[in-house]
Amino acid sequence: MTEKTLTIREMCEAYDVTPRTLRFYEAKELLFPIREGQKRLFTKSDRGRLKLILRGKRFGFSLEEIRQLLDLYNLGDQQQTQFARAYDVARDRLADMQGQRDALDEAIADLKNQMKWGEKMLASMSQPKKAAE
Repeated sequence: MTEKTLTIREMCEAYDVTPRTLRFYEAKELLFPIREGQKRLFTKSDRGRLKLILRGKRFGFSLEEIRQLLDLYNLGDQQQTQFARAYDVARDRLADMQGQRDALDEAIADLKNQMKWGEKMLASMSQPKKAAE
């Protein structure tokens, strides 16, 4: 084997993931390490795939979307289909994220207003009461 392979421990250290994560991605057919008995050896291709998986997860892509994008790599069209599909998925995800941000911004503004009201109520309740004359 001329290509440098990494053990599961080396992959975990290099990419800050757990062995369980790597085994999970393998079970989901996202990674295909070389198996030597119980030992797993990860190739350059596996490392590239893991980088894309982690990036996709960071962006909120589903594992199924990631799997489908990875499967488009070997179509023989210089990855044109893969890039085009990744762009479409990313555009949709960006729209979702922007919608979530807008909803969150609205909720934050509403909560701030409620807290200001609460501060006023607390302040008015802590004012000493005037003695009845």
